[in-house]
Amino acid sequence: MPAVLFALLLIVFRNDSILHIQGAFPFLPWQFWVIGIFGVIATAGGVLDWKYHRNPLQLKLSKKERDAEAAALGLGGLPMFVLMWLAMMHAKPTQFLIPILVVLIYTIVAICYDEFVFHRKRCGKLETIYHRMLVLGNGIAWLSWFHFIFC
Repeated sequence: MPAVLFALLLIVFRNDSILHIQGAFPFLPWQFWVIGIFGVIATAGGVLDWKYHRNPLQLKLSKKERDAEAAALGLGGLPMFVLMWLAMMHAKPTQFLIPILVVLIYTIVAICYDEFVFHRKRCGKLETIYHRMLVLGNGIAWLSWFHFIFC
């Protein structure tokens, strides 16, 4: 969903000069292309992992694991997206830097908790690939977005 929401917001705010969207190819700054590519990889990893766990022959998630993943997404990923978008659209994005870093640290801790407590020993190769697609794809997309805003 973050990749779709990001694209939708780019369309809605396409005329805003802060975004540097042009009328000719490549249309978008290079950071947005990186966000798009790795956002798709992350989304594919998330969908494949979700689909993997919907198969009755695969391992079901425990309530504790579902809660940990919901906390990482709801208290980390969602606020991070909002803060990053607000920083990008603001004339002084550095005002958002400390909140972004606080949420980033929380999100990293929540993801590490989920990976090391629930996934480290029980996941097979396929599920591990899905998780790496999700985590690394989102991480690279976030770094690119951070670069666009603050560099």
